[in-house]
Amino acid sequence: MARQGKIGDRIVRRPRLREVLPKVVKGSPVRHPARHFTPPFILFYSFGLLIILGGGLLTLPISSANGSFTSADIAFFTSTSAVTVTGLTVVNTATYWSTFGHAIIFTLMLVGGLGFTTLATFFLIVLGQRITLPERLLMRDTLGVDRLGGLVAVLRNIVLIVLAIYVIGMLLIWWRLQEAFPAGEALWQSAFLSVSGFNSAGFSILPNASSLENFFSNTSLLAFLAILIVLGGISWTVLVDLFRQRRFSRLTLDTKLVITTSLFLWAIGALIFFIAEYDNEATIGTSSVLEKGFQSVFASISGRTAGLSTVDFSGASDLTGLFYPFLMFVGGAAGSVAGGIKVATLAVIIAAIISSIMGRFQAEAFGREIPHFQVHRALTVAALGIVLVFAISLALTFTEKSNDIPFLHLLFDTVSAFGTTGLSTGVPPQLSLAGKILFMITMFVGRLGPLTLALALAPREEATIYRFAQERVKMG
Repeated sequence: MARQGKIGDRIVRRPRLREVLPKVVKGSPVRHPARHFTPPFILFYSFGLLIILGGGLLTLPISSANGSFTSADIAFFTSTSAVTVTGLTVVNTATYWSTFGHAIIFTLMLVGGLGFTTLATFFLIVLGQRITLPERLLMRDTLGVDRLGGLVAVLRNIVLIVLAIYVIGMLLIWWRLQEAFPAGEALWQSAFLSVSGFNSAGFSILPNASSLENFFSNTSLLAFLAILIVLGGISWTVLVDLFRQRRFSRLTLDTKLVITTSLFLWAIGALIFFIAEYDNEATIGTSSVLEKGFQSVFASISGRTAGLSTVDFSGASDLTGLFYPFLMFVGGAAGSVAGGIKVATLAVIIAAIISSIMGRFQAEAFGREIPHFQVHRALTVAALGIVLVFAISLALTFTEKSNDIPFLHLLFDTVSAFGTTGLSTGVPPQLSLAGKILFMITMFVGRLGPLTLALALAPREEATIYRFAQERVKMG
């Protein structure tokens, strides 16, 4: 039997007034990074700053061969082309600019190719400085990697590998040029060509030559440059992956797609060029069969990313003029110095098409499923690139109406600017001021990437807490 307490044993506690009143707790607001300091905008600012600085230096009398001031349109067009590692020019690079001007272009190619943020972070590492999380996020976007772990080691390996490639390429090219130039000039020409080739810049300061036309028969020099162009166009991360794994089965899916798609594009590009230009005396028609084959391979390798050419593309056949814009539009690998929509983007689109034809709901490649959002992103990049190229080409038909430039040539050079390739049919020197500005915009967007620019300009994405009901539409 439970014991009953006495009256008064039960204590009733009455809360004090201050204990039941609502309390207001001041919390710190959720902080988002300023929109104008996100990685896409920082890349935008860094490239823009380099272009302005380089253009300003190139206007000075010390930069021109005749010692006079250079007009702003020529200086800033050249600076934009060098920073974006394109290679399109409105004046002859070898004869118009002085040694100081060549050094400025060389520096812009070097920094623009490796990336200002890449070099700045590398020097911080060398000096023993700590790399903060925002800097790591920026480096991740700059290098095109998808992880933060080990990013400092990846960056260090990338810069060291690239510097080694520069030096080896310079020595190999110097070995072929020392017969034609004095020792000092041969070394300078070799360093310039090595950086230009690996960075897919397309600039050349060889005297009495338009690009590499005077070295048409120098197969060893062209072979060295082709190797540099290949290494520069497949991206730093692919180089590091190949260096570490060395077996195809162990490579990442990205590396496998880049390698296989690049090999396919090089092969089909060489075959098209060989067939289209076989009897064309303006290009390779007077060469032997072996020379035609070699020149076709070099044109395919350089024509997709670098723009160093041994033939005048203004005299190329219509088939070449129609197909090579496609190669330039694709460009190189993501994270490389090349522009365009990138080879992995093309590979993902092809994988999605094949999967759709086979009745599969997901894109697959090499035993791996590609996420849906990456398929959507690939389609977005390709669509934005197509819209930009045709919009600029149509705008040029109005701005250059008085110059009577064929539309196919305008389209060819516009795609070259978007792909930061540098192949040309001779359009840039004929451009009006408005046309030069349109080309500079195209080169800038091509270097950053259309999706990067779109993400930078788009409003901040908010988390979606709902989804609409699905409904099918008729297609095909």
